[in-house]
Amino acid sequence: MKQIIKPEVLAPAGDYERLMAAVKYGADAVYLGGTSFGMRANAGNFDEEQLRQGVAYAHAHGVKVYLTCNILPTNQEADQIEAFLLYAAQVGVDALIVADVGILMLARRVVPHIDIHISTQTGVVNYLTANELYKLGAKRVVLARELSLETIREIRRRTPADLEIECFVHGAMCMSFSGRCLLSNYLTGRDANRGECAQPCRWSYYLMEEKRPGQYFPILEDEHGSYILNAKDMSMIEHIDQLVDAGITSLKIEGRAKSAYYVSVITNAYRQAVDKYVADPDNYKLEGWLADEVFKVSHREYSTGFYFGRPDQCYKSGGYVRECDIVAVVEQCRDGWLYGTQRNRFAIGDRVEILEPGCPPYELDITTIRDGDGTVVEAAPHAMMQFSIPCEANFTQGTIIRKNKTL
Repeated sequence: MKQIIKPEVLAPAGDYERLMAAVKYGADAVYLGGTSFGMRANAGNFDEEQLRQGVAYAHAHGVKVYLTCNILPTNQEADQIEAFLLYAAQVGVDALIVADVGILMLARRVVPHIDIHISTQTGVVNYLTANELYKLGAKRVVLARELSLETIREIRRRTPADLEIECFVHGAMCMSFSGRCLLSNYLTGRDANRGECAQPCRWSYYLMEEKRPGQYFPILEDEHGSYILNAKDMSMIEHIDQLVDAGITSLKIEGRAKSAYYVSVITNAYRQAVDKYVADPDNYKLEGWLADEVFKVSHREYSTGFYFGRPDQCYKSGGYVRECDIVAVVEQCRDGWLYGTQRNRFAIGDRVEILEPGCPPYELDITTIRDGDGTVVEAAPHAMMQFSIPCEANFTQGTIIRKNKTL
């Protein structure tokens, strides 16, 4: 059996609920943001007390925490960053994700024991840059998303073995270079580089010629307009073996602004795929249920990004495909009944799937529903209502129950 280095599964944690989901479903590490200095203003993020609690919770379960500090700071923000770094050190974060060389060097001075990860916003595309950042004290580089596997392999070959390499492997892609975009700021005043992107790249555009005002021409043949700036989502779940073989240290899942359900499902899929590959790399084949899991969250059409060359990246719709809805979360199982909390409506006659960490989905037909008082009801229509349903299997607290919308 060939010797391989097991890569880290790195999951997004937009808030405390999503952090718990990532931990439960097998993340080795999570990345998250405070209420300042991060790149996701629309995520819930963590205030100081939540950050302290989140780090404690993750560490209690053997999971590392990486804190984003990856904006390009103004002079006023630069005055506040030292206090932010000191608090991060106080609560015990494992690494800081930075994009600005000033923040990098400040962190090396004031919190030298915390690892530094270089954000994808820095735009690392070659071994020269990676090596210089290593000399400045970087423990890890998050490579630009526009690189092929062969380029990544070459960077790995020509950098120190203890410099970690992190790459995005799943989630939304940006048509601008690794997210360095001014379009949102120009059109809406919301700065993408401060975590406030309005995603104008997802809008539909027509072409109008200067001397023909009012006449709109589709740039492509689609009669609804063109989405020439709208990128497909990335999914590399079917290529775990090639990612590991290229020398990638950490497999990063995009999605700090996405739901706890998304975090649970995608983290679980990559966790199981990595574990199965590492257990028997010579005979590895991705199981069908794992390949299917990435389609059971809201997503755009998938591509493999730039890993295998120039991508077919244009997505002709601004919306998402969503095949499944989460309908409940398990509280406990006892005496042949599953007790849970409702999230979305379900009813007698529905078939649901229960996704326990590390296991294929368990299908269950709903034959009886009792409300929190034990009264038999036809449906669970109210968000957060307590219910129970017959179920012979046992599932742990926090396990998700979902319904396929096509069934």
